[in-house]
Amino acid sequence: MKKKNYPIIENLLITDIAAEGVSIGRHDNYVIFVRKVIPGDIVDVQLTRKRKAYAESKLLKIREFSKDRIDAFCKHFGKCGGCKWQMLAYEKQLEYKEKQVYDQLSRLGGLKNLKINPIIASEKDKYYRNKLEFTFAQRRWLDETEPFIENTGRDLEGLGFHVQGMFDRIVDIQECFLQNEPSNEIRNKLREFTKQEGYDYYNSRTHEGMMRNLMIRTSSTGETMLVVVFNKDEKKLIHALMEFLNQEFPNITSLQYIVNTKFNDSIYDQEVICYKGRNYILEDLDGLKFRIDAKSFFQTNTEQALNLYNKTVEFADIQANDLVYDLYTGTGTIANFIAKNCKKVVGIDSVPEAIADAKKNSELNNISNTVFYSGDMKDMLNSDFISKNGKPDTIILDPPRAGVHENVINIMREISANKIVYVSCNPASQARDIALLSDIYDVLEIQPVDMFPHTHHVENIVLLVKK
Repeated sequence: MKKKNYPIIENLLITDIAAEGVSIGRHDNYVIFVRKVIPGDIVDVQLTRKRKAYAESKLLKIREFSKDRIDAFCKHFGKCGGCKWQMLAYEKQLEYKEKQVYDQLSRLGGLKNLKINPIIASEKDKYYRNKLEFTFAQRRWLDETEPFIENTGRDLEGLGFHVQGMFDRIVDIQECFLQNEPSNEIRNKLREFTKQEGYDYYNSRTHEGMMRNLMIRTSSTGETMLVVVFNKDEKKLIHALMEFLNQEFPNITSLQYIVNTKFNDSIYDQEVICYKGRNYILEDLDGLKFRIDAKSFFQTNTEQALNLYNKTVEFADIQANDLVYDLYTGTGTIANFIAKNCKKVVGIDSVPEAIADAKKNSELNNISNTVFYSGDMKDMLNSDFISKNGKPDTIILDPPRAGVHENVINIMREISANKIVYVSCNPASQARDIALLSDIYDVLEIQPVDMFPHTHHVENIVLLVKK
């Protein structure tokens, strides 16, 4: 059936929220996935893709609003790809996040009789992020209400976030509620300067244009890092722009730039040049200081990170003589946070720069009982490594969204540590991995943590204890 002939379903009641925050309704014994709606909405949709048991759809009209729907606080809502749940009351967001954890662990993990601790809510639901990345685009998203704009000229350019599902269109963000000032002021003044001075914006299709990305990092200690990414190594233009930022924002702790001429936006293989100040900022977590540079991974909600780590320590119940492995350690945040509770922590991560930061963080806090290794986890963690470093009493891991490689699961089974504390930003891959350990371990505690209000994302901690 051609897409244009796909049927229109009227008066579809939205009943639930599924994985990745997509809502669902049911019609004629199959599930229909619908975006931009919440349970309780009654809608008209047109099917866009049909399978035996489910269909995807395009929202045509909301006939009746859910009693749980509220007004979004951001004028960019609905266009910008972030904060997709602003129309859902925060208490309801928490309910659906808890349900997501329950559904994934029971359905994919095969866990029975689940008892999940109440989700730890974020005290702040605005201005909670310590890092934002913006994109310059030659062609921004044009709202249908805007007056006609010629296809040439600077009015088509934009600086902001990607439109959902579109890699080459940007919503030109005027005010963002995710990060404290000077975030909005920096972005808006940089937009004004670049347009006035003729700096052209990047075109991701043709790979043309000078201005590419902007990263702003802030810390609870009041420090700010600004990283500008250029597509061309035109030193005169770069120097003029960086000096403008230096003069306009003299209190920036770390002012840096990158020249990235690749087709992808990743900066991990790029040189970061410090124009002014330090090449890092400092964050404070419960009295511990952490260096954060342009490439560092650090939880983007600092206050919730502290709750996450405190709960991880509580679950691990580490004893003074314990040896702990911290897998996917990143910049050693968890490793250094728990070091005071145990005999030794061994951290592993695949990013060399992160491991260098982890070591510096131990030195910065006068911590001497940590050791860190850089390398691919599936290759590093083997029998020789364990012989050299000792068999751990407890394993803590916080892997990427994809979860744990099969080789790592197998070596964890071989190690058979007394406890595993599994921290995850993706309950689906976490559930899959736990299922592969379920013949050896029982699940004793489950703790969801809301790191990202107004999104479907949820962090989850699971304590596994050897049978």
